[in-house]
Amino acid sequence: MPKCFGCWEHSRSYNINRTILKCLPVSVIDADGQTFDCRILEKDSLRYDKRGVSASKAEVHSAIQNLDKGLFPNAFCKILPDFAAQDPEYCTLMHADTAGTKTSLAYLYWRETGDLSVWEGIAQDAIVMNLDDMACVGCLDHIILSSTIGRNKNLISGEVIKTLIDATVSFVEKMAEFGVQIHLAGGETADVGDIVRTIDVGYTAFGRLRRDAVLVNNIQGGDVIVGLASYGQAIYENAYNAGMGSNGLTSARHDVLSHDYAARFPESFDPALADEVVYIGSKRLTDLHRVGATEIPIGKMLLSPTRTYLPVIKALLAQIGPAIHGMIHNTGGGQTKVLKFVDQKKVIKDQLFPLPPLFELIQRESGADWREMYQVFNMGHRLEVYLPAAYAEQVIAISRSFGIDAQVVGRVEEAESSSVQIISPYGAFDF
Repeated sequence: MPKCFGCWEHSRSYNINRTILKCLPVSVIDADGQTFDCRILEKDSLRYDKRGVSASKAEVHSAIQNLDKGLFPNAFCKILPDFAAQDPEYCTLMHADTAGTKTSLAYLYWRETGDLSVWEGIAQDAIVMNLDDMACVGCLDHIILSSTIGRNKNLISGEVIKTLIDATVSFVEKMAEFGVQIHLAGGETADVGDIVRTIDVGYTAFGRLRRDAVLVNNIQGGDVIVGLASYGQAIYENAYNAGMGSNGLTSARHDVLSHDYAARFPESFDPALADEVVYIGSKRLTDLHRVGATEIPIGKMLLSPTRTYLPVIKALLAQIGPAIHGMIHNTGGGQTKVLKFVDQKKVIKDQLFPLPPLFELIQRESGADWREMYQVFNMGHRLEVYLPAAYAEQVIAISRSFGIDAQVVGRVEEAESSSVQIISPYGAFDF
């Protein structure tokens, strides 16, 4: 009989390299001489593509490549002239984003447990995906925020809508305590069951600031990279945050959760998906996972609200703003996000945070290639500050004053072309 090399069903240690797996039942002998029924893995096609999502969003970027890039093309967000007041010293920006497929996960948890509180995190997810991007260009004050919520009324109750709206108000009030002023402009809640299977939650944000206050990425050779942790518990958070954010949820949800959810909640996924990629994990939402001395439901870990760094960024800009050469919010693209904002630079990340338990769980359940993990997930830090080494300790001290761990995670070198190199305990990866 063949010796077991570590398969998906038995040990989940086999590197899949982003493939769909056809599982063939065979009998194998493991390293301890035990015989068991196992499933050998065969490559079929990219699992991400089969699920209708993309880590790189290449088609989207291709579609918008010819659009005007605004006043400051290398800024983290598109900056527009001050069309409203026609003041040449000011500029404006408008940003739109959603919580993505994380709403499907919240739907599952709510239906499974009756816990409405998970929807509070969904409101924060959609807000933060806007506001923290805007903060990376220095826009943190007097932001106007409007919501767009589309629901299937037959499945999503009024209680859910109320929870989302109340959570939005609570988030705005909490940020005001730290000097970040956000103004709610209402929004639209539509019953669109014909086109939305459960619910879609999005926000649009508008801000205005002086042009000389815009932080434009000018990342330089010799800069160090200070990473701010995505996990732990900030002083403005109510519970432990596992660090998930709002990226990679389609992969995490289907790779971690049991196929039982496919039969029980078919409305939670696209019916056109192949059965072999739908909820192929082994876990239930209520299964407990140890984090330090505590145990947390896996569903709550996956649903950890996207951490906002607004209070930290406000303090950073006030205290050492001129020293900052760049700020990157590691959302789509994970640890490779910075590639869009450097020119002829090699970004080396070789002192990363220890891998948070959540991402270790996702990798073990999915068997995903580690290279893919770093390209899809934030893997422990979601905000990066690029600046001279002399200022690194100040960034770290400011971040830790808010209960968020921070450390130097890498450096920048001049190069003939742009690249990112990840040096991790799981291998070295070049992008």
